[in-house]
Amino acid sequence: MYSHVITYRVCYADTDKMGYVYYGNYARLNEIARVETLRSLGVSYKVLEDNGIGLPVCEHYSKFHAPGLYDDELTVICHVDQLPTAKIEFSYRIKNADGDLINEGKTTLVFMNMLQKKVVKAPEWIVNALRPYFNS
Repeated sequence: MYSHVITYRVCYADTDKMGYVYYGNYARLNEIARVETLRSLGVSYKVLEDNGIGLPVCEHYSKFHAPGLYDDELTVICHVDQLPTAKIEFSYRIKNADGDLINEGKTTLVFMNMLQKKVVKAPEWIVNALRPYFNS
């Protein structure tokens, strides 16, 4: 398993009228976390796209335990639980500054040849970047 942690300060634009993080913004926090998780491995979405590979989301799950609030500093723990194949799965745990779990989620993305609009195997250089974190 590979894990990476980011922090995020909730700004006013992230909240609804009640001062809670709007539920749709958790998907955005997940995206920020997974992009930074890949970046921490030396994998860039931009490089992937420049090489004709896209990573569309094909599944998203989110479970809410407590609200995130305006001005909270959130910790997002992002995990890659298995080596990618034609898909890559990320799981997330979002905690507030007190360490309380407020949200957990999961996304599955597929590697897609953008010209052909077909699912392809994960590029070997991405698999190799993750391989040291998994048992053989």
